Amino acid sequence: MSESIETDVLEELARLPTMAHPTVSPNGDEVALYYDISGRNELHVLDVETGNLEQWSTGEVPRNARWYVSWGADGDRVFFHLDDDGNEQNHIYALSRDGAVESVVEMDGQVAIQDVGDDGETLVLGSSRDGQMNLYRHDLPSGETTKITNYERAAGGATISPDGERVAFTTNESDDYNNKDVYVMDVDGSNPRNLEIGDDGAEAGADDWSPDGERLLVSDNSADLGRAGVYDLESETVEWYGTGEFEESASAFLPDGERILVMRSRDAVAVPVVYDLETGEGREFDVPEGVASLGGHGPGTVVIDDDRVLLQHTTPTSRSELLVYDLETDSYETLLEAEYGPFDPEDFADAEYLRFDSDGIPKTTQRAVEHDPYDELEIGALFYDSGERSSPLIVNPHGGPRARDVKRFNLYTQVLVSQGFSVLQINYRGSTGRGREFVRELYDDWGGAEQGDVAVAAEAVLERYDWLDEDRVVIFGGSYGGYSAYWQMVQYPELYDAGVAWIGLTDLEDMFENTMPHFRTELMETYLGTPEENPDLYRERSPVTHVDNVDAPLFIVHGVNDRRVPISQARIFREALLEAGYEEEETGEGFEYEELGEEGHASSDQEQKLRMFELLADFLERRVSDE
Repeated sequence: MSESIETDVLEELARLPTMAHPTVSPNGDEVALYYDISGRNELHVLDVETGNLEQWSTGEVPRNARWYVSWGADGDRVFFHLDDDGNEQNHIYALSRDGAVESVVEMDGQVAIQDVGDDGETLVLGSSRDGQMNLYRHDLPSGETTKITNYERAAGGATISPDGERVAFTTNESDDYNNKDVYVMDVDGSNPRNLEIGDDGAEAGADDWSPDGERLLVSDNSADLGRAGVYDLESETVEWYGTGEFEESASAFLPDGERILVMRSRDAVAVPVVYDLETGEGREFDVPEGVASLGGHGPGTVVIDDDRVLLQHTTPTSRSELLVYDLETDSYETLLEAEYGPFDPEDFADAEYLRFDSDGIPKTTQRAVEHDPYDELEIGALFYDSGERSSPLIVNPHGGPRARDVKRFNLYTQVLVSQGFSVLQINYRGSTGRGREFVRELYDDWGGAEQGDVAVAAEAVLERYDWLDEDRVVIFGGSYGGYSAYWQMVQYPELYDAGVAWIGLTDLEDMFENTMPHFRTELMETYLGTPEENPDLYRERSPVTHVDNVDAPLFIVHGVNDRRVPISQARIFREALLEAGYEEEETGEGFEYEELGEEGHASSDQEQKLRMFELLADFLERRVSDE
């Protein structure tokens, strides 16, 4: 960080205004988004032509901007999700242009908007009210909500046809847990039909309807790498686009119905592509390397007009900004600039993309479970140099696990760098962006090769840069990254000098029993089966089973309102540590424990981020000595 910055760095980083979920209005002249430039997350509306930014809410929307917003069909109100202090048991509200707030849907469980009908009368929702996540139709004039699917596996990804008469969605009725199929049904839930796109065991999704309602934009990974195609509902055939060289996922039809927008992943970057349906030719958007994402939730929320679309763009050193991209000229204008406070982009650490070969078995001794070598794979990673010599290292595996680290601005990374730590982020086997088979390397093997990849990458970067201090190596992660932090501490204790496990999994059977229903089936069962089917796997790959291996200071942090990874996960590990004779203390080899009130599965709120930053910095300063 620049020496000219004399204010408290953590506070200034936490106060940097952040935008979230930009969503284009139905007529394309406005963008609704969450923005906390006032210090609190609020709903703002941005005029596309003038750039005028207007704040609509005054505290009615959630502090945490995890959940997206959706425009009403008339463009005069915005629907939003509101939960109780981050517990994600959402209800649906609407905020009008005049500031009036209306309760729209209140149901038990988690409720999430899937799509808003063009008729102005229909919402399709996902809800876990009856246990599993299924689809519901809400009639806005009458206020009636009707359940329209009843599947054992989660149903979602719903999009309403332009005439409002049909709904496309995804679910799985196959015996293969890896499978996802696209269905089309009448809007009242009748006549569901499996379109049978792709192979059994592959994952297909419906992303948008063509303007005339006769075709569907779909995605599928039958060919391993994800691909986008157009399904003709009359002929029941699919035309696929792309060369198969990159992982791609469909986004939206353009208004002419003759072009589609697709997101492309390559290495650690992401860029939109526009395909001409007649010629099959595609071209990438001409934007700087980083992550350029098509804004909004849902197909109609990225298109401004015939040739202009909304983008969010970011790099490791440049914060997210909104762009209007012109497809006719392949040029763009900045609609909403990023705020930097007292910082400049050059104050932030850039990311170096590294590659390692890994067979899942590091040199460091395996203490919890001994594995034989796996298939050797190339593993990608991002490395951020703190500039310190010598430099401590934080190994920071991503969550998900179905996710990946990319070249975007990461506030937590920059916080860690500001404290003098270099940071390594690993796209271990199981990460996205490299196809179906790479993702499925993690099936039935949590705590196996993917954790070996993390340790192999840590060893490799320590060997590559001799100015990294091998006596000051820390593991830090959240969610599945928190599971990784726990597991690295019990599997490879000789590698780490401290660990921070944030909202992480410790007891897989307890996680199965107490997480939300759709996480139980679509995460736990998909990856590991059930505890009844695989009791030994659940027990063996739970960090709490090997708690005696912890051999360095461990900081456990968890939100009390977390419904994805329940607070019981942290409490179980804490009790196991105490029973094993570990001391809860701030010195020596003792562990530390913090429950975060008014918070669920992480938070974007400035005060809550600052609290986490300060907890992290304090622990690292006390426990990772440079002596």
